[in-house]
Amino acid sequence: MGQTIYKGDGEKVKSKNMLMGLLFLIAIITSACGAKEEATKEPGSEKIQQVRVANWSKPITEQTNLLVDEKKHFFKDKGLDVSVIPGEGGGDAIKNIVSGQADIAFTDPGSLFFALDKGEKLKVIYNIYPQNVFNIVSLKDKKLNKPQDLKGKTIGVYSLTSGTRQNLLVLLHQAGLSENDVKIVETGLLNFAPLMQGKVDATAATDTGLAVAKQKGLDEVNVMEVKDYLNVPSDVFVVTEKTYDEKKDVLKEFLEAYSSSAQWMIKNPEEAAKLASEYAIDGKDEQQNLKIINLRNISSVSSEGTDSKGLGVLDTSVLQKGADTYLQLGLIENSIDMKEAVRDDLLPNKTEEKK
Repeated sequence: MGQTIYKGDGEKVKSKNMLMGLLFLIAIITSACGAKEEATKEPGSEKIQQVRVANWSKPITEQTNLLVDEKKHFFKDKGLDVSVIPGEGGGDAIKNIVSGQADIAFTDPGSLFFALDKGEKLKVIYNIYPQNVFNIVSLKDKKLNKPQDLKGKTIGVYSLTSGTRQNLLVLLHQAGLSENDVKIVETGLLNFAPLMQGKVDATAATDTGLAVAKQKGLDEVNVMEVKDYLNVPSDVFVVTEKTYDEKKDVLKEFLEAYSSSAQWMIKNPEEAAKLASEYAIDGKDEQQNLKIINLRNISSVSSEGTDSKGLGVLDTSVLQKGADTYLQLGLIENSIDMKEAVRDDLLPNKTEEKK
């Protein structure tokens, strides 16, 4: 049976069809505008995360893997825009994260212990250099072969607040000696000059500092490596408890990217040495760069952990021993429970490292 449509109904149908057509046209225009707007955006720009790393130093050769993202894209490929804030020691790095000027501190355990001792709520999330790179160097004719031989001697350190002094005290402590058993003098960063001039009997330094001094003419020396007595890490990544709680995803991406960059420098030291000449303030000599990078690559690896678990693995017991030693030396006033500070849940696993 056919349906009869009256005039009024026809007008209603016509109006309805016009309205639907108009809505459809608006939808098309809106969609086109949206597509055009998306096309003008840089791909992935909405996902870029800013990460500020507070460094203990100015940009130097041993940190080349952290400095070359402009060309290597370790962090950029993870959607991270990493900026490095220079500092004058591990304490500076800690201050920058506590004050909110940075997200991650590239710092030493000693500075970490000092901050925890003062009540700062911090978390250790990555072991940058598991190997202790500090040493005590003396000329061969001084015949200083073991820590006990340092008793009564004059020993140079970078400064009285530096890692060189802290690690010297650690070494003395392992030998049953104290600061009162030696004479400690500040020599500045050019601490090998006083050694060569006979102004000090020995000097506290780092492996890279010794390598540069040898290249500049330092005679045969005896070297006592602190790691042979207490192998506390040289540097770690530290964040505030607040950052750890609120930015876990970003921190995890950062650590995966950093681990990849460290693996690259281990596998490609020559390329890293060449790039250091562009990005590091001390990178003018490529051969010197290569020596420094090879030394730092060695310190990035720990046979006890990194071989099976990957780079960055944290050993709470070693850090605890370091904190306890600082307490015994009187460098800190309070006992520190490192189990409260160490967090390994953000570390990249071995499978991710190999990708």
